[in-house]
Amino acid sequence: MKPFFPLLFALPLLSLSLLVASPAFAKDTGYAFVSSENDHIVTVLDGKTFAKVKDIKTSKRPRHLQFNPDKTLLYAACGEGASIDVIDVAKLEVIDKIEDVEDPEAFDFSQDGKQMFISLEDDGALGILDVASKKMLKEVEIGEEPEGVLTSHDGKSVYVTSEVANTVHVVDIASQAVKANIVVGERPRRFATTPDNQELWVTSELDASISIINLADHTIKEKITFAPEGFRKEDITPVGISMTRDGKTAFVTIGRANRVAVVDVASRKVEDYILVGERAWNAALNKDESLLFVANGLSDDVSIVNVADRKVTKSVPVGRVPYMVVVDD
Repeated sequence: MKPFFPLLFALPLLSLSLLVASPAFAKDTGYAFVSSENDHIVTVLDGKTFAKVKDIKTSKRPRHLQFNPDKTLLYAACGEGASIDVIDVAKLEVIDKIEDVEDPEAFDFSQDGKQMFISLEDDGALGILDVASKKMLKEVEIGEEPEGVLTSHDGKSVYVTSEVANTVHVVDIASQAVKANIVVGERPRRFATTPDNQELWVTSELDASISIINLADHTIKEKITFAPEGFRKEDITPVGISMTRDGKTAFVTIGRANRVAVVDVASRKVEDYILVGERAWNAALNKDESLLFVANGLSDDVSIVNVADRKVTKSVPVGRVPYMVVVDD
């Protein structure tokens, strides 16, 4: 009779080795993901050392990036690839694609993650897609060149900017119809909502401003204009906006002015302008909000800003024409 005890000892060791080797349950990696339009990659940076971890090859011209609700997958809208690529956050590779989506600009998910709302630039529409089947359920006609997309806190509405119409469209999810049109500054791009769900902040790239919308009645409440010293208005081009969880501070990338504006939300005052790389497109805070990662489209790098002293601590080269950055933590 063969002894059986070596097998008994081997089983725990085997189980342990499998757990160590498998990346399937990786979560809160701290990695920063940066899309690069001209290299057709998503660059992965270590969120602490800022070293490059990997370049993930995608379809052509990845721009908007967003995690699914449980942050196991990262979706990348690839405009010239007519697809939305699906990246496994644990494996750091493209594992799937939602194909035949013509020129997707930006998107957001329903609260349960089952539907995706996509701005379709060529069609002038908001696409409503079933994530599981990858089938387009409906296209809701809106203004020309739709860009930013954001699902409301209550999950009942989707906000969409139209760059040509200078309008924010409010789409009712249940009826799949437009229920309000709000005229804002010229070429609106991206959104943020205050944590109390009372206000919607909208950047307007060609107006050097943010429009603040009262969500109770969809009226313009106030307007904030950016005017860093030494710049013409046409060189101040706000796009990205990232708001702290407590709703006290908003960081706004102002494009060709090569700066991030720091706005006190309550007073509506611009407190500071932080010098970053060339053409700051979009920005994201890490989990403890100690760092702000800024994607700079013309200097091909990411500026890492220390939020406490409002200064760049490091600039990290990434792919050509970085557009968006998101952080997994």
